[in-house]
Amino acid sequence: MNRAPGRLQLTRRQFLIAGAGAAGSLVIGLPALAFEEEGERKIGFFVQINPDGTVIVGCKEPEIGQGLRTALPMMVAEELDVDWEKVSIEQMPLGIVKTADGFAWKYGGGQGVGGSTGLISNWDLMRQVGADARRQLLRAAAERLGVDESQCHTKPGAVICTSLDKEIPYSELVVAAAALPAPEDAAPLRPTGSYRIIGTPRKTIDALDIVTGKTKYGIDTIQPDMRYAVIARAPVLNASVRSFDDTRARAVDGVLDVFRIDGPAPGEPYFILASGVAVVATSTWAAMEGSAALDIEWEDSPNADDSSERFWQENEEMLKGDGQIVLDDGDFDAAMAAAATKLTRRYRVPFVSHAPMEPMNCYASVKADSCHIIAPTQMPSGASRAASAATGVPRENITVEMTRCGGGFGRRMPADYVFEAATISKQTGWPIKLQWSREDDMKNDFYRPGGLHEVHAGLDADGKVTAWAQRLASGSKYYRRPNMPDENLSRPELYPDDFPRRMVDNLRLEYFHNAIGLPRGSWRAPAHTANAFVIQSFIDEIAHETGQDPLALRLDLLGEPRELEYSNHGGPVFNPGRLTRLIRFVAERIGYGRQLADGRGIGLATHFTFGGYAAHAIEVSVDEGKLTIERIVAAIDCGLAVHPNAVDAQLQGGTIDGLSTALGLEITVKDGQVQQSNFHDYPLARIAAFPSRFETHILPYDDVPTGVGEIGLPSAAPALTNAIFAATGQRIRSLPIGAQLGAVDMVSAASPQTWSPDEDEVF
Repeated sequence: MNRAPGRLQLTRRQFLIAGAGAAGSLVIGLPALAFEEEGERKIGFFVQINPDGTVIVGCKEPEIGQGLRTALPMMVAEELDVDWEKVSIEQMPLGIVKTADGFAWKYGGGQGVGGSTGLISNWDLMRQVGADARRQLLRAAAERLGVDESQCHTKPGAVICTSLDKEIPYSELVVAAAALPAPEDAAPLRPTGSYRIIGTPRKTIDALDIVTGKTKYGIDTIQPDMRYAVIARAPVLNASVRSFDDTRARAVDGVLDVFRIDGPAPGEPYFILASGVAVVATSTWAAMEGSAALDIEWEDSPNADDSSERFWQENEEMLKGDGQIVLDDGDFDAAMAAAATKLTRRYRVPFVSHAPMEPMNCYASVKADSCHIIAPTQMPSGASRAASAATGVPRENITVEMTRCGGGFGRRMPADYVFEAATISKQTGWPIKLQWSREDDMKNDFYRPGGLHEVHAGLDADGKVTAWAQRLASGSKYYRRPNMPDENLSRPELYPDDFPRRMVDNLRLEYFHNAIGLPRGSWRAPAHTANAFVIQSFIDEIAHETGQDPLALRLDLLGEPRELEYSNHGGPVFNPGRLTRLIRFVAERIGYGRQLADGRGIGLATHFTFGGYAAHAIEVSVDEGKLTIERIVAAIDCGLAVHPNAVDAQLQGGTIDGLSTALGLEITVKDGQVQQSNFHDYPLARIAAFPSRFETHILPYDDVPTGVGEIGLPSAAPALTNAIFAATGQRIRSLPIGAQLGAVDMVSAASPQTWSPDEDEVF
């Protein structure tokens, strides 16, 4: 069974229709979501074909680096049958329309990128846009030539009638096509085998603008009469302002206003992360200088005693008791009692920050009955809700424009920074650009949850895994979400249908929640990053303890291709045989099983997440404690790779991010305060940490695309730590790796440069 992701369910009267646009262009949109604008009835814009033959495709999704601004027009251009060089892109704002039944999506579906859904949710819709536009052109040509539509076909940019030996460029047909009524049925889509754009390498459509500095990020926003704001934020988690003296702040040249910002009470749901004091000025620099001059007295916080040390101690204590049983297949207790071999291991996965290169920022202009937001956001609808909550302005009167994001990784799914900017604009009456500093960003994140995993396995006399349990004590991502019952806190931390469910008959998942005061949120691939490290590490440990080969054990557990029920995000099925294919491939490519010199080792890992499959094979050497990554082989199965260049880039980027995080990244807390503040103490890996021998491979599977954005990351870290064990016999069970090997510097074979920014730094 092949699932059609994001299948567009349109009623008969909702098919895409054609209309006339500016200067005689053909515009394709949705009639059911037609709307009034300045007294003129328009359709929801998707694609515009101009008289000169150029094509403008409206991109309704935010761009955070996944390549959607290229992939979506590729789908349209394929079905429309135009030259790729004539296609350009236009970023659409948030499109919601208020109806008698509530809000509807103006552009035919939700807008937002998260969970690797940006492409698959538009797969049917954008192809149908192109197909319907092409059909209108065919009908216009047939009418002009006096022949039946079936006698006409297209080549890039033109309609051809073979029987009459006639060829008409699209540019001569757009006016007539726009005047034709739309047919009541949808145009047929092209078969996969006929694709000439989809699935072929294409340059990023706006790459030149990016590298020449023309692309505008949120941080580049400049609007008339705009003022600038920063917020002095509480240094201690969940602290609030008791009092403040702004005398010195107001004396700073350019400072215009200073006032208090109140956040939620500790434990309450939040739109805004921290209480503080807002400083508004004529420039960002003046606002920052004014903020530094404030004298603030903070209330005592209930989280003032929070610390990483206490968090990990509490997790250990929790695991001594009984938690919430999330899943209990078979009879785990009986299977463990009967097992010939029993293993128990614990793994620690820390809190980490998103650390996007572009810190949070937002432009907000609030008026009595309207609000204008310009922001780098992954979820423009969330920005709309936040702005409405902050101002009381109805959502239909709020305009949300999306800039390109300078990094997202899940951090720009919450809209706390939008709430803050709208709050400041409402209070001052000025258009406001709120700017976070790097330190604000690092200390006030929605961090990836940290947790302590305890894993148990029972094996029979033949080395077959007969029982498996994963027990997790962590800070849930769902903590402080509105109306969230305690029994649901486990849901984003343990995914019941993930491997090895249905491959091990007796399986138990157990959860314990630790309510540390750190905010938590989605960090690319959410809990998959933690669980893949734990599970793929444990498989290697089982193999070592029982004298089995780690690859052979994985192949035995995964088995041949078959579709298993999968109710978590990325379902409805999971095919473990697709992981079998990938792990075999990367193992063969890297030469797994060959004789290696002392101090060298190869590690393997594989994982399924959000509908896609990936595997990593990594070779390392360790010499007197110095780790060198010698070679990386990564492979991905995302069904059909619509935009292969973007898929390859996502696989490379996910691998690098996964390894960088595993090597040296951790957010720690002491006395209720986040200890890290910038890249000097939160050191992302540098280019010298990665080898020149870095291969990425796309292994197509079928004609249905799956998500890509999260898939390349989870299996990177366990492949690295499994390689370290193969090289040294030392098992890394606590991330980050840091100095656990005995040396601080970690370099690749490609360069003698040290990876650590400071010679004496210990991670």
